[in-house]
This record gives sequence, C-alpha cells and structure tokens, in this order.
Amino acid sequence: MNPAIFSYLEYLKFHRSKINISSMIEITDLQKIGIGLAGFGVSFLFLGVLFLFDKGLLAIGNILFLSGLGCVTGLERTFRFFFQRHKFKGTSAFFGGIFVVLMGYPLIGMIIESYGFFALFSGFFPVAIGFLSRVPILGSLISRPFMQRFKSVLPQIKKNIKRFLCYFVICGHMSESNEIICIEKFYKIKR
Repeated sequence: MNPAIFSYLEYLKFHRSKINISSMIEITDLQKIGIGLAGFGVSFLFLGVLFLFDKGLLAIGNILFLSGLGCVTGLERTFRFFFQRHKFKGTSAFFGGIFVVLMGYPLIGMIIESYGFFALFSGFFPVAIGFLSRVPILGSLISRPFMQRFKSVLPQIKKNIKRFLCYFVICGHMSESNEIICIEKFYKIKR
C-alpha cells in the first residue's frame, strides 16, 4: 500500500473519532413532532389560500402551525416571544386574524393575520434573506437586481403596511371604480 494513502486513511480515522457530527445539533422527539406539525400547518394554510380561502383548511393550518411552533421552541419561549411589550400590535393582529378566520371570515382574517405575521417576524426577514443568499441556486436569484430593489423597499413596506391593509379591507367589498378612488386616497394620505 502506498504510504501517502495509508497516512491519509489514518488521518481520516483520527479526525472522525474526534468530530461527531450527530452531536452538533440535537433534536428531541418533541421538536421533530413540532417540525412536522408546523410543516403540515404551512401546507394547510397554502392549500386554504389556493382553494380560495377555504375557512376549514385555514383554521386547521393555523392551529397546526401554532402547536408546531410551541413544540419546536417550547411553550415558555413561545409565550415570551409573542407576549413581549413591543410586539403587542403584531401579536394582537396575528391572534385576532386567527380568531376572525375561526369565526368564518377567512379573507379578512388572513389579511389581519398577515399584518400580524409581518409585524412579528419582520426582524427575522433580513437574517433569512442573508441565509438564503448563501444557498447555491437561491443565492444567484437573490442577488438579481429586482430582488435588490425589493430588499431596499422592505422597510418602506413595513412602515406603510398597516395603512394599506386598512384601506384594502375597507375597499374590499366595493365596486371597481370605488376601489380606484380608495387606492388614490391611500396614496394621497401616504404623501
């Protein structure tokens, strides 16, 4: 046997014994169940929106997502995340939207819930975009000019989303000509 190959095999054997990859990230069985519940919740939410805001699918998706989030992070950390003083608006909008969906008004509930989701998790979006930019295929898509413009507009969207959603809910049941007037009023107030 070639001495260089033998020394390389010894090197690998030595370093494999020192580095145990399975001990780097420990996931408990409850966290595995939580990942599955949250995944099913997101899937049901997607199907609920895809099937024109089916209230049954949206309600099941919301319940599964919240229970999965509680299993993954733990109940105490989940309560600490949602019930912080500076996240009160986002939390109340998120849970209020879930309540409105459960009461049978899925479109309005999802609009309110999406505002709450955006308000709660908007601090996480730059971290997620930074992580996704390192993924081989997604990184090239995120570095495109249109995505760079989206990243620069993201703080402005956060600033004006509540005002736009309020007008969207108010104008949601109007005729097409009244919607145009309502959108024009929104842009006049924004300036």
